[in-house]
Amino acid sequence: MPNSYRQILALPGALAFSAAGFLARFPVSMVGIGIVLMLANLTGSYATAGTVSATFVIAQAICAPQLARLVDRRGQARVMTPAVTVSALGLAGLAVAAVLGAPLWTVYACAVLSGATIGSIGALVRARWTRAVRTPRDLHRAYSLESALDEATFVLGPVVATTLATSVAPWSGVVVAAVVIAVGGYAFLGQRGTEPPVQPASVTAARTGSVMRSGALAGIVVVFMFVGGIFGATDVAIVAFTAEHGRPGAAGVLLGIFSLGSVIAGLLYGAHTWTGPAWRRFLAGVVALAVGTALFLLVDSLAVMGAVMFVTGFAISPTIINGNSMVQHIVDRHRLTEGLTWLSTGVNVGVSVGSSVAGSLIDADGSGGGFAMVALMGVLAVVAALVVAPMLRRRDHGDPAHLPPH
Repeated sequence: MPNSYRQILALPGALAFSAAGFLARFPVSMVGIGIVLMLANLTGSYATAGTVSATFVIAQAICAPQLARLVDRRGQARVMTPAVTVSALGLAGLAVAAVLGAPLWTVYACAVLSGATIGSIGALVRARWTRAVRTPRDLHRAYSLESALDEATFVLGPVVATTLATSVAPWSGVVVAAVVIAVGGYAFLGQRGTEPPVQPASVTAARTGSVMRSGALAGIVVVFMFVGGIFGATDVAIVAFTAEHGRPGAAGVLLGIFSLGSVIAGLLYGAHTWTGPAWRRFLAGVVALAVGTALFLLVDSLAVMGAVMFVTGFAISPTIINGNSMVQHIVDRHRLTEGLTWLSTGVNVGVSVGSSVAGSLIDADGSGGGFAMVALMGVLAVVAALVVAPMLRRRDHGDPAHLPPH
């Protein structure tokens, strides 16, 4: 690991909360595919499996920003400890209801309960980094590290969930995810020394309403929504693409290669000190991601697809890092958790929409229809980034990200 990462992880409490945060958010990448594998096996219906999984994602997207607002006002541990408990119990209840063949409404109810209370651990971790580091350069490195760790969960999580569901029991991936949500969440939230201070009551009274009233933040969230659409449509299209080539098991490998490129890019990006405005690099990253994923339409072999996905993956982490950094310029530091959570919400909404629409197009036109959806999401992401760029330029206070005072 480069010395720059060793330096920030050597800060008091940093390694402990970053590691616990990684464990706490690891199950998020297991839940979707775990639910699909479990319900498809137990009910024989992929439609039911997909809609229950989407229900979890939508509930998280709707409720995570509201939880984040409470966190900014009342503290991470006070809000999220009971929330994590409910989320883990809801996910475990979903598995029990499915195994026992309970009425389908109970399965959906558990998905809503778990998704609504899981929150966004990634935003909580980044909020702690903002308090822990002392220089803008170190904050840039911290965000880069967390982005790489986010991508690592999406490399490993689906593999773990699939292995458990196919080798142990159909419900085991979901149950293990529930246990890790609780264990990781308690380990992270129990570290009170690095928790950001609660927003003063006087400040709370003076600042009401959502941070989404900011046009610049709303614009970034829309960009992230279309980027999420790229991810969701790619997931489904790659499954169809590998099946058409007689290698359905290669889907996980290709998606892992996509994320691996992003992990490497995130670590390299964070180790470098960049000059020039962050908003411009954010725009460049969106364009590079859109161009790279549009090339999926032209590929007709698994080997070439793997190479294209690996290279294109290098655009993911820098784009996410710069987007998170821009939030520092836009929202008040007392509402940072809420601002960061909205970006995750945008991605989750996009993933849900992208995967569902791509699935319908694939039914009609094979994997080509899915990749057409990927390309469309890329074009829309670029258009949205171009629209919001002037607002981001006015908010950009230099590079790396502006660091709010402690």
